[in-house]
Amino acid sequence: MTKRIHKCNSCQEYTMKEECSKCKSKTVLPKPPKFSLNDKYAHLRRKVKKKELTEKGLY
Repeated sequence: MTKRIHKCNSCQEYTMKEECSKCKSKTVLPKPPKFSLNDKYAHLRRKVKKKELTEKGLY
């Protein structure tokens, strides 16, 4: 069995366990999505990213 690093979404800590040792919440595997040239959600990600940047005044 291979061990993988997990990340807690609440406190942003990394751990090897499936439960965070600090806040006791469930952790997730921080893997990026699979790359595809035919990405049907790319326009939505760009729209959200543009909105975040304009709110911060960086776009």
